[in-house]
Amino acid sequence: MPELPDITVYIEAIGRRVIGHTLEHVRVVSPFVLRSVDPPLIDVEGQRVTSVSRIGKRIAIGFDNDLWIVIHLMIAGRFRWLPTGAKIPGKLGLAAFDFDNGSLVLTEAGSTRRASLNVVAGEAALQEIDRGGVEPLECSLSEFTARLMSENHTLKRALTDPTLFSGIGNAYSDEILHQAQLSPLKLTSRMTTEEISRLFDATRETLLDWIGRLRADAGDDFPAKVTAFRDGMAVHGRYGKPCPVCSTPVQRIRYASNETNYCPRCQTDGRLLADRAMSRLLKQDWPRSIDELY
Repeated sequence: MPELPDITVYIEAIGRRVIGHTLEHVRVVSPFVLRSVDPPLIDVEGQRVTSVSRIGKRIAIGFDNDLWIVIHLMIAGRFRWLPTGAKIPGKLGLAAFDFDNGSLVLTEAGSTRRASLNVVAGEAALQEIDRGGVEPLECSLSEFTARLMSENHTLKRALTDPTLFSGIGNAYSDEILHQAQLSPLKLTSRMTTEEISRLFDATRETLLDWIGRLRADAGDDFPAKVTAFRDGMAVHGRYGKPCPVCSTPVQRIRYASNETNYCPRCQTDGRLLADRAMSRLLKQDWPRSIDELY
């Protein structure tokens, strides 16, 4: 799922192309993508774009008549910028927004349609979509601390909770926790002041670093490769590969369709975190440390 760095670069690329331009026509080819009926989608046609912004992991495009198109890409949704009126890709295409200078095309890989498109009227309606998490690149250390300590969660869950922190998901939480040298399963109630400060710094450094990298990769072009698995990541998606800091093989905890990646030497003092499925299967044979595993 595209997260804060990816969405930031998307917004910048879209904004450069559509702000000040008129949305001439909207083509929707997948009826499942449109999740609202009032105001009707047709009301944005003929309107000039005034802004493009981020709400959590959503992209909001604002128009002169105080209407907003809000798009949630979910896991597999992506954007393309094509010539005006270009054909929407057959299997992947969901919708196209035709401007006087090009078409913003919304696609989604796979057969499960999760990406969504809503039209809302007014700033108040737009704010109702906001889950309430603080902006990690705008909040102070005290604000960050207050949110982190407001509920007793694991650090992984706290960072990815949209009511606590805005825009952070599975991929960048792995990278943040590795940078902070903290276990993903450490409880927020057991955090020291020094650890909170370290996490705060790691959050800012990681997100800013990846925004910079993604901007450089895209340049003046429209972002073409938006993925949760990138070369240069320390641990996310790198199970079994060497940690860039200590060369220990990266480990994982799998749950549902997600997994958490971490370095046992850098983050958990050599301890292996219990994978529910495998630890239940192996029971007493489950290795307790990285030294037992290798």
